[in-house]
Amino acid sequence: MVSGLKGLVGLVTGAASGLGRATAKRIIDQGGMAVLCDLPTSDGANTARELGKNAIFCPTDVTSESDVNAALDIAASRFGKLNAVVNCAGTAVAFQTYNFSKHRPHELESFTNVQMVNVVGTFNVIRLSCKLLSANEPGPDGNKGVIVNTASVAAFDGQRGQAAYSASKGAIVGMTLPIARDLAQAGIRVNTIAPGLFDTPLMASLPEKVRKFLADTVPFPKRLGYPDEFAHLVQSVIENPMMNGEVIRLDGAIRMLP
Repeated sequence: MVSGLKGLVGLVTGAASGLGRATAKRIIDQGGMAVLCDLPTSDGANTARELGKNAIFCPTDVTSESDVNAALDIAASRFGKLNAVVNCAGTAVAFQTYNFSKHRPHELESFTNVQMVNVVGTFNVIRLSCKLLSANEPGPDGNKGVIVNTASVAAFDGQRGQAAYSASKGAIVGMTLPIARDLAQAGIRVNTIAPGLFDTPLMASLPEKVRKFLADTVPFPKRLGYPDEFAHLVQSVIENPMMNGEVIRLDGAIRMLP
């Protein structure tokens, strides 16, 4: 494991925008290199060009074994190693379990899709990246690599209409410790960040009145989080060798109301 981010090679999913983009940018700004994974329809190619020669975009569906393996192959061939994996890819749907006014249940297909992308996709990237991470020369304490996942405060404070999303993020929280225990023998650490309300493209699409209302629900600081603050915590997790098997809320002390 490298010390700090200088010379570090990271693979970031969901890297074309939001939290993933900020994380990839921070890795590169701190002297590292990054493989940017996102859907072929994303702005990943432009993002990689903007971040410079130490960034490379690999079109990736995180639920696809072949896509993820292709991204890992690029990390190995382009940069010669992989030190950190940051899972930011995700999706959401807002629908109550049952709409009593329309007598319509939650669509099973949309519920399943959220689990596939958020849970199965995260696990797929983790399981496939272990081989490359474990090939590193061990650093102090035998550290070889680190994995950082993205959950959400919705894993703990799910609101109405968030059954699918909360279930998926709760699963990511729930698998953090057992995976950390599974990978400990190889010197690979596993942690999860559970962000609150952040100023991502999804938030930017909302009316300003709604954005202000949401920002006012955060105790302190009374605003939406900045994506680079998420990326800063990712860096701290990478750099701190004792941080393992933990879920960290990054939310300005917010607790979501029903």
